[in-house]
Amino acid sequence: MRAPGLRQAGLGIAELMVAMALGLVALLAAGTLFIGVNRSYAAQVEAAAMDEAGRYALDAVARALRQAAHVDLARNPSPDPAAPARIAGLDARTVARSGAGMQPAPTGEVNGSDVLALRFPGSGAPPRGDGGTVDCAGFPVHEDEEGWSIFHVARNAQGEAELRCKYRGNSNWSADAVAGGVDGFQLLYGLDADADGAPERYVNAGALAALDAGLVLNGATPAEREQDLRRRTHWKRVAAVRIALLLRGPKAEGLVSMDRSYDLFGPEHGASQGALDPGTRLGEAALAGRDGSRMRKVYATTVALPVAPQ
Repeated sequence: MRAPGLRQAGLGIAELMVAMALGLVALLAAGTLFIGVNRSYAAQVEAAAMDEAGRYALDAVARALRQAAHVDLARNPSPDPAAPARIAGLDARTVARSGAGMQPAPTGEVNGSDVLALRFPGSGAPPRGDGGTVDCAGFPVHEDEEGWSIFHVARNAQGEAELRCKYRGNSNWSADAVAGGVDGFQLLYGLDADADGAPERYVNAGALAALDAGLVLNGATPAEREQDLRRRTHWKRVAAVRIALLLRGPKAEGLVSMDRSYDLFGPEHGASQGALDPGTRLGEAALAGRDGSRMRKVYATTVALPVAPQ
């Protein structure tokens, strides 16, 4: 017989199954929330790293430009008018990693990216100079040497595109990465045609080369004509340089339209020159490729250069 006042304790199988189901739902919701928060945090970290890389790359190129354009009249009161231009560039090209100077690479151009080559005199006695002038890798250049800083985009061993700085070492040429995740590197040069120190228009490297090709050069020999070209080259009339970089960050599947385009020098330039100047307008569909959509951002600045002595 059952003792009076006693009741059944514990859960039945039905209640236990309901409690387990509710617990699993709560656990699944918490796990999903945790994964979402973790992904959001990782995306924010990648976006911050992209911003830092963009700012650093622009600053590195701007510093190298100002150094190349600077003329120390105290040390060199009479600059040679037939000396090579301090600034040169190539459109939609890349350069060989170990070849001398601007020797172009046969392949490897990334999304129409440009090349910026800067040359400058060293300072201080050999072998290490006084540190007053350094190349884009941070190595000092002494007064008996000519320094080089060549910025270009190339792919590393993993196939990732990066902005590199090429420089001349003690025994050979080399190149180091300045910033990774670079989808585009573009340049426009402010041409000062009337020598008033202000650019009248911005053109690419190809346009400057075409203007030089149209000069009627003086001289009876090729060497004399080369000297005349160095005196009159339009590269010596560059009063400002516009720099634009397109960097990629974290993945953004479903958040970025494949129809989106990136105008590195603004929509107006992209609409009028995008087809003529490769790389100044880039589309998400072409950039996504096998990796899918990513967060991308344009970083740009304009560097005013000192007026070259006449």
